[in-house]
Amino acid sequence: MRFLRGLLLLLVLIVLVAIGTVYFGLRGSLPKLDGDVALTGLRPPVSIERDAHGVATIHASDRLDLARATGYLHGQERFFQMDLLRRAGAGELSELVGAAAIDTDKHLRRHRMRDVAGKTLAFAKPEELALLQAYTDGVNAGLRALHAKPFEYFLLQSDPRPWSVEDCELVLYAMAFDLNDEDGDRELKMQTMRDALPAPVADFLMPAGTQWDAPIVGDVRTPAPIPPADVFDLRKLEGVQFPDFTGTGSSDFSWRGSNNWAVAGSHTQSGGALVAGDMHLGLNVPHIWYRVRFVLDGAQPLDLTGVSLPGEPFMVVGSNTHVAWAFTNSYGDWTDLVKLEINPADPNQYRTPDGYKPFDVVDEVIHVHGAPDEHFKVDETIWGPVLKSRDRLYAIHWLAQEPEAINLHLAWLEQARSVDEAIAVANASGLPPQNFVVGDRDGHIGWSIAGKIPVRKGFDGVLPASWADGAKWDGWLAPDQYPRVIDPQAGRIWSANNRVVDGELLAKIGDGGYDHGARAGQIRDDLMKIDKATPQDMLATQLDDRAVFLTRWRDLLLDVLNPEALAEHDLRVQAKRLVESWGGHAAIDSAGYRIVKEWRALVHDAAFAAITAPLHARNPEFVYGRSFQDEGALWQLVTQQPMHLLNPHFPSWHEFLLAALDTVVDPYSKQPGGLAARTWGERNTLRMQHPLSKAVPALAQFLDMPAEQLPGDGNMPRVQGPTFGASQRMAVTPGRESEALFEMPGGQSGHPLSPYYRAGHEDWAHGNPSPFLPGATEHTLHLAPAAH
Repeated sequence: MRFLRGLLLLLVLIVLVAIGTVYFGLRGSLPKLDGDVALTGLRPPVSIERDAHGVATIHASDRLDLARATGYLHGQERFFQMDLLRRAGAGELSELVGAAAIDTDKHLRRHRMRDVAGKTLAFAKPEELALLQAYTDGVNAGLRALHAKPFEYFLLQSDPRPWSVEDCELVLYAMAFDLNDEDGDRELKMQTMRDALPAPVADFLMPAGTQWDAPIVGDVRTPAPIPPADVFDLRKLEGVQFPDFTGTGSSDFSWRGSNNWAVAGSHTQSGGALVAGDMHLGLNVPHIWYRVRFVLDGAQPLDLTGVSLPGEPFMVVGSNTHVAWAFTNSYGDWTDLVKLEINPADPNQYRTPDGYKPFDVVDEVIHVHGAPDEHFKVDETIWGPVLKSRDRLYAIHWLAQEPEAINLHLAWLEQARSVDEAIAVANASGLPPQNFVVGDRDGHIGWSIAGKIPVRKGFDGVLPASWADGAKWDGWLAPDQYPRVIDPQAGRIWSANNRVVDGELLAKIGDGGYDHGARAGQIRDDLMKIDKATPQDMLATQLDDRAVFLTRWRDLLLDVLNPEALAEHDLRVQAKRLVESWGGHAAIDSAGYRIVKEWRALVHDAAFAAITAPLHARNPEFVYGRSFQDEGALWQLVTQQPMHLLNPHFPSWHEFLLAALDTVVDPYSKQPGGLAARTWGERNTLRMQHPLSKAVPALAQFLDMPAEQLPGDGNMPRVQGPTFGASQRMAVTPGRESEALFEMPGGQSGHPLSPYYRAGHEDWAHGNPSPFLPGATEHTLHLAPAAH
């Protein structure tokens, strides 16, 4: 018995020692907040101040020292996040997390972006290379200064690899993968429909716009009409299997972002321009952005506040007291599929303007943590990597593959003093092309594209084309030829991933799959109602969760639920009562909103699945999905109700619409609380997770943000899904930053033992504004030049 008690005591001690070792190991990777640090390469001393939320202010007197200190901060607070970003850009995730990432790496590695990154640096200007090198040195110094490696590497049984200048480029490529159609999926889908369907049907399924269009320049577009029965009749087709509702609709949601806008000084209380922005991205822990203020003394003084991207030495969005700017993804046409013509005498060759050439076959080695290496063959052409789709071969020509398309020029936005200067910088910058909205302290506002715009020669870029006879990207659009809107008469500019311009201006950008504009139109209408805007007005618009887009669908559903449809159907009666009292908002307590939302989604998927069933029969790989402009076609279907385009399983459109509703509500009625308990908040519950907790759920309570029910949805300004939403919200007038507002999910630190790990998150979740500028200093870290 004494032996057992001794053994038990020994086991307890072992467990306590293990817990203590883990705890103190974790604490060893916390960043240093106070005191003095010697930093090699630093010239004059630099100080880093942190406020109660961990928001940092860097005081320096030299721009390279500012970059070095920024790198030090990022390396201490967010190195694991940076590591994931660079590996995502290069297709090297398996080396860190193991075999589970091999397929992802193969998809990414096809573009061979690490090779591109090396070529890109050859185009960098000396001052840009110096900035990158100073930042890189700071990152590695910050990482080395930790008493223990970041905690994630202990759990993964791995060691962090030092940062390199090339890795800064890979972080931008990771963002390009997130923001662009890197594989030409849109063109391929359009080509597939053109090949298999009559032209009027393809036109109907691929509208260029809808009544929801909300451009700043241009008119609303009319969708293509319903194709007549003598062209396409589902009820006369033979040998086609039409799907029912199984596997479509309620589980398939999509969100898109972002929002930004500017109000001219003539319509603000302050007289200066008011710029608002909320970039919508996937929500993860650590959060994508790092809040910081740069204060620089010297010949070119700087006071710049906003969000930085760990992995880069510059501010992404913010205000420098002279101008403020924000981004939304442009959804221009930045990818082309090149039809490859194979040599009939040699399948290993393809035709070029200089004759047949052999494919370059590159052996990409994927290192896998805890497993043997994987070898992945990439076939390349002079235009890009090869994509095989059934019996056709294409080359993928993607903007990010061009070494000249990515640069660090955006960093010089920090010195812009006017809208004109800021737009000139944005037009010369190299990044995944964005809608750039800017305002200055004198009240001027403007929009343009930030990023390189290719000039197409010999083809229009709408569908895949052969380039064997000389079609190509013929350089880059000159900055003075970029589409621009400056000081429009309305005094407001808005962008929400919709089509912003039309005509010749749009032709320069192309159509890469714009949003249909309901969100942009709601923002525009909100802004037009405000005569003298304040930052609080901007936040109210960012949090606008009114269901303007779904209102007509709610009215249609109530029409469908006529007395005959309700007879002897208690569940439909319940559904109608909930829909009638839905509240008109994407509110967490609204079951009616959820019913309307999921009913429309199911109707969408099932209606288009029937029309594309013949195409799917010929090509099982084809998925119609959502074009974001197909609302125009869908609304025509459900209001005009053409029998020849209805799934033959149903005797009428009314029966189809009722069956869709029954499919949505029947399973919900069998769950605890019944249909009334199936609220939108239950569906729209935040899942903001750390990558490690996704693999090890037991870590969730330590690493993840709270699983709160949140209002908002797609197709409204307050875009919110369980894993997607506003990555930040700001509203600022340059020169009046002390009056500006800011919100951000997650916290500053990537370390769960840091007091800043979740600081500020609750304000974002509940829509409570925080100050844009950092608060009172609570910690100060002094960086001094290291002695030689």
